[in-house]
Amino acid sequence: MEIVVHDTATATAQLLTRPLEERPDLLRKMYAPLQSMLALTGGGDVVRQHQMLGSGFRIDHDDERYLPALRTMQDAGVWSHVKDWLEKAWQHLDAAVPGVGHAPTVHVVVLLGNPDDDHLVHRSAGYFGFGGIPGSILLTMWPTDAALRNIGFAAVHELHHNVRYANVRWNPATVTLGEQIVAEGLAEAFVRELAGEDAMGPWTRALEGKHLQDAYDTITAAIDTAGMQNLPGYVLGDATARRMGLPTAGLPDFAGYSVGLRIADAHLAASGLTAAASVALAAREVLGNAGVTTAA
Repeated sequence: MEIVVHDTATATAQLLTRPLEERPDLLRKMYAPLQSMLALTGGGDVVRQHQMLGSGFRIDHDDERYLPALRTMQDAGVWSHVKDWLEKAWQHLDAAVPGVGHAPTVHVVVLLGNPDDDHLVHRSAGYFGFGGIPGSILLTMWPTDAALRNIGFAAVHELHHNVRYANVRWNPATVTLGEQIVAEGLAEAFVRELAGEDAMGPWTRALEGKHLQDAYDTITAAIDTAGMQNLPGYVLGDATARRMGLPTAGLPDFAGYSVGLRIADAHLAASGLTAAASVALAAREVLGNAGVTTAA
């Protein structure tokens, strides 16, 4: 696998110095390496999608916070850290499952975030990623302390997804809650396996005791729910589901990550496997090892 982390630091700095009317085309060039992702997420104009989501930096006005934030990211070595951790993660996966399916090249784009987006800066601690489509990883961050510390580990999490979905068929119309929960739990367990407990996203350890049990009961009772539009409330929590205009499930932020890790840990204990070795396992096998009953 070739891992290409594109120099979006230079591209973003250049974009921010250009007239506003030139910025949409420059933004399109920044997103261009993510063709495999864009083709499977609607194929619409990427600038329109970027503006609608609101988590990436704005291109319709100047903001004096952007260039200093970008320099902070450069000074912290964000792009080299992402590259280094992805290389380590791939070596670990390749050793654990020789011959595992994967995209020949994974293109990685690190996008400066929007400091006014509460979902990014507060709910997500300043960073999140999308890597479920083989060949593409998008990381969005505003340089909070947590984001600067963990962005490389977020890339590791997304690489686990990237390899998983080169082997496990994913269809937005039929994907189940069980698959999504297993994927997030295994990806976080993989981060811990590679870099330790503190490398996991803070939301993964946010639920404990009765709160974790209540979320576990709610999610496992709905484990066969299908259709991507029905899942965010369970995986990402009510606030994010409302932001997306999708059904809620009575759950706190990122509840699916805490529950997913609990399920992944039960699977790892029962099977003796590692998170790396589990990357291509069917969700029903992981859930079965964890004692979660499914219809399939």
